[in-house]
Amino acid sequence: MSRRSTHRDGSERRARARHIWFLNSAFDNIDFPTTVLRLAERDPDAPFAFVVTPNVDHLVRLRRDGILAPLYAQAWLTVCDSRVLELIAALSGEEVDVTPGSDLTRTLFDNVVLRHEPVTIIGGTREVVENVRARYGLRDVRWHEPPMGLRNNPQAIAECAQFVAENPARFTFLCVGSPQQEMIAEACLDRGDCKGIGLCVGASLDFLGGAAERAPVWMQTSRLEWLHRLVLEPRRMWKRYLVDGPKIAFLWWEWRKARTRLRDFEKRLAQAANLS
Repeated sequence: MSRRSTHRDGSERRARARHIWFLNSAFDNIDFPTTVLRLAERDPDAPFAFVVTPNVDHLVRLRRDGILAPLYAQAWLTVCDSRVLELIAALSGEEVDVTPGSDLTRTLFDNVVLRHEPVTIIGGTREVVENVRARYGLRDVRWHEPPMGLRNNPQAIAECAQFVAENPARFTFLCVGSPQQEMIAEACLDRGDCKGIGLCVGASLDFLGGAAERAPVWMQTSRLEWLHRLVLEPRRMWKRYLVDGPKIAFLWWEWRKARTRLRDFEKRLAQAANLS
């Protein structure tokens, strides 16, 4: 299986796709700088594609929420948002590079997005969008604010996709939480007339726009960003981090068993081949 990345001059470069199956998701096995480069290089007039950034919460929900798996399967890039997942992978002898969605969003605005180019945003608040616009001196921000209850409102999902189609941009930031943002991305694919890259990056604009406080760098690198968010928003975050989050241990146990069975099967195949 291979992927194609397209240079701005329109020429295509075929690159060997590298994936790693970890827990219940297939991650693109690329590091943070390569992710940024692939996003920056992609032709803005290419058909719409989207990026997902799974974290612990997403993988736990992926197991019980049937809607997420087919959405993730359609993503152009799947990169790991969680340093906790990075650690679990390392303890399992696997290497999963981490590309936090918030860092990816900040880096794109800092180093890739041009002031004069259009930027499309779905979600967030007017204050956040205006703060991001002012912070980066953006001249052409197209913003759509969908209603609450988006997951159960197909018409509103369709209106979001229509807004993306009518406001083409190299980067469209989908900031309405999961799985709503992935549902919008799927609707954009289904339309067939959307362009650019959709980034399913949740609350990342809230950090840039001053609506939320990012954890200090030492907490991020120590894999304690979840604790920072829990302390700041205990009522909203306690269930995610104290009830649902620990369920990742069960997923890890299931995955290790499956990996052992697969390796045993591969070993038996190799032995049979040697005997034949």
